[in-house]
Amino acid sequence: MSNDSIKKTLGVAFAVCIVCSVMVSAAAVALRPLQEANKARETKKNILQAAGIYEPGMNIEEGFKVVEPRLVDLATGNFVEGDPVAYDTKKESKDPKKAIHLDADQDIAKIRQIAPKQVVYLLKKDGQLQTLILPVYGKGLWSTMYAFVALSGDANTVKGLSFYEHGETPGLGGEVDNPLWKAQWPGKKLFDKQGHLKIQLVKGGVDPSKPGVQHKVDGLSGATLTARGVEDLIRFWMGKEGYGPLLEQIRKQGA
Repeated sequence: MSNDSIKKTLGVAFAVCIVCSVMVSAAAVALRPLQEANKARETKKNILQAAGIYEPGMNIEEGFKVVEPRLVDLATGNFVEGDPVAYDTKKESKDPKKAIHLDADQDIAKIRQIAPKQVVYLLKKDGQLQTLILPVYGKGLWSTMYAFVALSGDANTVKGLSFYEHGETPGLGGEVDNPLWKAQWPGKKLFDKQGHLKIQLVKGGVDPSKPGVQHKVDGLSGATLTARGVEDLIRFWMGKEGYGPLLEQIRKQGA
């Protein structure tokens, strides 16, 4: 058969495709454990950042030893038995038999359904809760935004906020990553003295001379819909459909 024949050309091309496919598949399988390990390490880093204890260059695994992952039942706010490391929140939220389906009036974060349990993270000192780190997510303008919110042991005072995944517009909605904007959150109060959820983002900026400044954060300039998404996801997850029952228990029983 001539080297220039169509059959031979197609045969060589097919063989090259098969070999390349096998190599790519083998590489993907071989690298998967490393990818999963890197993903887990990045998650731990973001948790430490939200808690305000991350330092550049620190050993992530060593630093994370002070963090206690726990499973919480959203309906009751109780901690439950189970392996929080093995619990796949995203998978559970997509299981029609297990997921909690949200009505339109409940779903202010626009996420449709959530897992019945969530993995939260505790930092304790002498047996007392010092920091509670909560994973939260909801729709922005272009994407689902994922973050960790860290609260003090009073389950009300924000210690930090760290967005770790989103697809918002750089320079606009993407400013959720801006350290200057995130620096406004520590010290803010989620609830008033009566236990009503009051946290909000203010378009045009917070006026420190007006009442309620402890519940207000500057909005995102030029990114009204992203800012609204941030406010809605925070209010959803801190409300009765999210971590509200857990936070209420902590506030009543003490840290």
